[in-house]
Amino acid sequence: MSFRILLSAAALLLAQGASAAALDDLHAFLDSAKSARASFSQTVISRNGKVTQRASGSFSFQKPGRFRFVYQQPYAQIIVGDGQKLWTYDKELNQVTVKAVGKALGATPAALLTGDGQLERNFTLRDGGEAQGLAWVDATPKQQEAGFEKVRIAFHGGALVGMEVHDNFGQTTFLKFSSFERNVHFDAGEFRFTPPKGADVVGE
Repeated sequence: MSFRILLSAAALLLAQGASAAALDDLHAFLDSAKSARASFSQTVISRNGKVTQRASGSFSFQKPGRFRFVYQQPYAQIIVGDGQKLWTYDKELNQVTVKAVGKALGATPAALLTGDGQLERNFTLRDGGEAQGLAWVDATPKQQEAGFEKVRIAFHGGALVGMEVHDNFGQTTFLKFSSFERNVHFDAGEFRFTPPKGADVVGE
């Protein structure tokens, strides 16, 4: 579920008055950021308002379709999209699951960051208002099977700083980014994954 949460956590800001600026920030970010890396903290809130999960780690991406999420706390997990396959490695279970990346992404928030940039094909974008000095964009998936109701993406001064994902079970996932770097040069192995020796590999 952590991968779905993180994907769904790709929030985009927008505000009316600030809204045009926020949408401009979103498009400018997607047009200019061919690759990026950042640290993140993640909090999941249940329907009744209780904190059910706290996590932290780092992520990186390179267009088109390549990304790497590394959870460091409270558990060790690595998620890699190599452009063709999605690899999820649970260190504690010593288990790797693999599936076609297209099926895994679809109309998810990760597609906003790593896809071909045709936002309106998969998402309806609306003014999300302005709060706490941030401009928000609401991205609603057009596919009913997306697995979440809405993603909100926050910008501050043109920089992507956070996300909210509202899923179909009433949960809200908040992600806060720090140390965000755009257009990073990555080594060739950054978005490759080789299952560790002895790991149980499940899937395609």
